[in-house]
Amino acid sequence: MYPLLFALVLRRIDPERAHHLAFTVIRLLPRLGPIAALVRAATRPHPSLAVTALGLRFDSPFGVAAGFDKDGEAVDGLWRLGFGHVEVGTLTAVAQAGNPTPRLFRLVEDRAVVNRMGFNNSGADVAAPRLAAERARRRRGRRGGIRGVIGVNIGKSRVVEVDDAIDDYLYSTRLLAPVADYLAVNVSSPNTPGLRGLQELDRLSPLLAAVKAAAGATPVLVKIAPDLTDDQVRRIAALAGDLGLDGIIATNTTLSRSGLATPLDTVEAAGAGGLSGAPLAARSLQVLRIIRSAVPAQMCVISVGGVDTAADVAERLAAGATLVQGYTAFLYRGPLWARQINRGLLALRRA
Repeated sequence: MYPLLFALVLRRIDPERAHHLAFTVIRLLPRLGPIAALVRAATRPHPSLAVTALGLRFDSPFGVAAGFDKDGEAVDGLWRLGFGHVEVGTLTAVAQAGNPTPRLFRLVEDRAVVNRMGFNNSGADVAAPRLAAERARRRRGRRGGIRGVIGVNIGKSRVVEVDDAIDDYLYSTRLLAPVADYLAVNVSSPNTPGLRGLQELDRLSPLLAAVKAAAGATPVLVKIAPDLTDDQVRRIAALAGDLGLDGIIATNTTLSRSGLATPLDTVEAAGAGGLSGAPLAARSLQVLRIIRSAVPAQMCVISVGGVDTAADVAERLAAGATLVQGYTAFLYRGPLWARQINRGLLALRRA
């Protein structure tokens, strides 16, 4: 039913507007009482899919990547749809509107998306109390409350110079680490000027060391780009091990436009931004394998990029991923995507 709805209606709506419509429904889902309970009963992952990582229990190895819920407003609704964790953000120290619209474009033939959102979010000051309230409800064990793991992805504020990035990240860290189950340091979005330069080791090492020290007991991971060379990936993996980071998230969106089936004029009309979705799958899997071969066995590696089906998730897990995230295929698969993934994983394991 959803593929028909997408083909006839949703693909004709501006992508960002369609996202906001879907997001509103998911955000309001917990308020629907018995309906919300029925949805969760239908999407609940089988207990055998549970994963323990970062000192946390994940109901499923499959979660939502950063970018879908930028301000932590729909964590409960996403959990009810069957996701094992939600990575909120990217959040910045300074609230920002992001880049001018239009800034989100579908490449339907490739099951892909180009975005240049630019970290649009309400800021760490606004998100922190909201996430604190979510955690409080979860601790109280209120019926229907949050059960999934909440990660928080932090990035550099656009108004802050790269040379001042550490203080900017630390502001967000001090506010958000106490209300996050884990913290992800985003140095890999292509849509904030100068951000990817923070992946250079001389800048990355002091940044990650400072964030880890400020985060206290909260696990810290770093999110990297797929456009790094293999050698750069290995060096960052080694650095993560040397600093005692808890994990690596691979990968963010790519600047590449090679091998697309979408007509060239459509791709050019979309313009600059990060490409996500199916075309990223091969490189994301390659980077995962490089990282897993270079880091300690106990380090958490979260694979994201081009994940669509349960077979894709199973392939990432077999290649060494501890957890797997998705986002772009959500637009093409619809609200039962996590349920499809979880049921598919269970069937593959039983087979």
